[in-house]
Amino acid sequence: MTRPARVVVVGDVITDVVAVLSGPLAAGSDTGAAISLGGGGQAANTAAWVAAQRVDVTLVGAVGDDDAGRDRVAELERAGVDCAIERVEGAPTGTVIVLAADDERTMVSQRGANLRLSAAHVEQALAAAPGAGHLHLSAYTLLDAESRGAGLRALAAARERGLTISVDAASAAPLRRVGAAAFLSWVRDIDLLLVNADEATVLAGGLDPAAQGRALSATARRVVVKRGAAGAVWVDRTTPVCVAPASRVAVVDVTGAGDAFAAGLLTAWLAGATPAAALSRATDLGALAVSTAGARPQA
Repeated sequence: MTRPARVVVVGDVITDVVAVLSGPLAAGSDTGAAISLGGGGQAANTAAWVAAQRVDVTLVGAVGDDDAGRDRVAELERAGVDCAIERVEGAPTGTVIVLAADDERTMVSQRGANLRLSAAHVEQALAAAPGAGHLHLSAYTLLDAESRGAGLRALAAARERGLTISVDAASAAPLRRVGAAAFLSWVRDIDLLLVNADEATVLAGGLDPAAQGRALSATARRVVVKRGAAGAVWVDRTTPVCVAPASRVAVVDVTGAGDAFAAGLLTAWLAGATPAAALSRATDLGALAVSTAGARPQA
């Protein structure tokens, strides 16, 4: 395998307030939890996990001109991520409250400055990224009308520069709101689409995972369906379906597991790994992520 070229990740930078619940949530009363505050955001998490694989990575995103934004950028830089971050006055850095219990997590989100990421900033950041070979886009940027122009510009600019492109479908509820037809038109002919089971159902219907992947491969050249504890499925237009089991670990917090999975998959695939090897690396990193609290690699 070869060392991958620089990966450019575009999307959200977030402050995560993570509460790992001690038991079922007692609505209207108190529930004990282990609570932590730190960096989050699908794109930022993926970039941090890519950097942890010792692959050059640039994160393109937006934060508020506030202490939270400065903290988020500083911790990413300490993790080895090159940050091309737009600072937005008058908007807070995005924040997500994560309620985690067993293998589920519920998020309450304020995207804040992420909604103000501009197409011009994305264009400038891609032009300035040294040795870029791949663009990875978090679909949150596409799924909200206020940031959609930046996401569409990222895809167009990557195509113009001959970069390979991957998109993480991000979240089932906003996918449902924008509609499958619109989303699939935005990501047509990308190199790799990552979806979890719920997102695959929104985009391809209630089929089995391999059939969902085959349906979506009419849009993207390669599709990976993430199935959590059931593993993952790789489908592309030219090779047989590849199925990988999940690594078995004790689950502490599933926050960021999909982002770690994406980083493992991308860095292996871009280095020339087979689908089976890329899925194996992805599931290993996903298992590592769920075995600790928080969404980022442990220092």
